Amino acid sequence: MTRGVKLCYRGLGADEICRELFYGFVRRQVVTDCWRREEGRWVIREDGFVDDWAEEDYRELITSLKSTAARSGLVYACFCDGALKGFVSVEPERFGARREYLDLTNLHVSEDMRGRGIGTVLFRAARQWARREGASKLYLSAHSAVETQAFYRARGCVEAREYSREHVEREPFDCQLECSCEP
Repeated sequence: MTRGVKLCYRGLGADEICRELFYGFVRRQVVTDCWRREEGRWVIREDGFVDDWAEEDYRELITSLKSTAARSGLVYACFCDGALKGFVSVEPERFGARREYLDLTNLHVSEDMRGRGIGTVLFRAARQWARREGASKLYLSAHSAVETQAFYRARGCVEAREYSREHVEREPFDCQLECSCEP
């Protein structure tokens, strides 16, 4: 896990979220295979690329996270030696036909800290927060990379019963998932 490394987890306020917060954060993800829906079935296809954020992506992320925090949503982070190494965000508004979903909009761990359990802690915090807010499910429009999908599936996520049209239109290759907020 994190032997010899001291991690600190805490919520972030809108006033803390700025470009400097991400100076020690490495988004980079090398993707080789992705899940694709073809003729009603999920298959793995080779689709190699490097996923990383440009400055415009950081600007959009910062605006989004500030908005989430200002609206009393969850922005929860992991720090190592004062540097941001992971974060999760959940929007505060319920949606869906029965208004049972809250939207997990971000869950990222810095490349240099992956595989140490940080993502699991962040995901657990998101589920607990959503449950306290009265949601029965988290909704995730999640990257289709095989490794990303394995992470979410191992934590109980399944294909969403109800797809968010907005999410599908924004990221057509993402996998639409849901996870129960029950303990």
